[in-house]
Amino acid sequence: EISAMLEPLKKQLRKLDKTREQWEETRTYIQTQAVENEKAIREEFDKLHSFLVEEERNRLKVLRQEEEIKKQVMTEKLKTLTEKIESLSATISDVETTLKEKDLPFLMMLAEKHNLCPCFRARCSLHEPECIRDILINSAKHLGSLRFGVWNKMVASVKCAPFVLDPNTAQSNLRFSEELTCVQYSSKRALPDNPERCTSRVCVLGATGFTSGKHSWTVDVGQGKDWYIGAAAESIKRKTAVFLNPAEGFWVIGLCNGDTFWAQTAPRVKLALKQKPERITVKLDYDKGKVVFINAEDSTTIHTFSDKFVERIFPYFSPGLYKDGKTSSPLTLYHHVP
Repeated sequence: EISAMLEPLKKQLRKLDKTREQWEETRTYIQTQAVENEKAIREEFDKLHSFLVEEERNRLKVLRQEEEIKKQVMTEKLKTLTEKIESLSATISDVETTLKEKDLPFLMMLAEKHNLCPCFRARCSLHEPECIRDILINSAKHLGSLRFGVWNKMVASVKCAPFVLDPNTAQSNLRFSEELTCVQYSSKRALPDNPERCTSRVCVLGATGFTSGKHSWTVDVGQGKDWYIGAAAESIKRKTAVFLNPAEGFWVIGLCNGDTFWAQTAPRVKLALKQKPERITVKLDYDKGKVVFINAEDSTTIHTFSDKFVERIFPYFSPGLYKDGKTSSPLTLYHHVP
């Protein structure tokens, strides 16, 4: 009896040893992930810092240019005003000197100047100093809503996707863009076989799941020859092969061999499309149980799934298989400017 009990114990020990090995690999990968994420975060903040430094440099340059122009204007006007002051001071000095002369010579000289030198009167003409407007630095332009202006300019250069992909659910041949909005098939990587990861199919799920409401996302399928996109239930089998159909928790459409579109029903249905779409919008209405696929170019409906959802639903992406080490055409979440 004891011998009979020993084999199950050994089997359990082997299972525990294998689990420990997997967990040790997971611990190592967590460290690797942290290093990679830290590097990516630093690179993104370096870009933001560079943007701010360049924006500061440009704004200070504009300020210096305005300063130089307005200082030059004031220099020229001061020069003209100084000349007028010197001319008027000389005229006053001449008049004061003349007034000290005897009456007859003064009157004779005055008559001579009156008749022969009209410019004398001009020298004595009085004008109010010029009123110079808008000559000060335009502080309202430089400082008014400064932070908002910089932020708004930064927003214009930043693109926003409705959600991102979850690399922890991705099959090991998939690679992602730096902001997790683009996926494509590539060389295989050593990744831990965590419960969330899909290993039976080359696919990845979105990082956000939905349990109610209306949601939509647009996928740029580009010139890809093989791909599947749509929605999948949280409970899909991720480690064993399954059919892509609603009974298995998939509501997807796909392109095969670059020329045939299919709705993955049971059995699957061939879709007749007038033109090959490059961007497809997926609209999920959880409460009404609908997944609608729309050609984003002309807003025509490609296919509609009707079902009843009872669990969390995630966006689904599969860029297709490519042989001989080639990378696939990427699937990209279409960005929207916020």
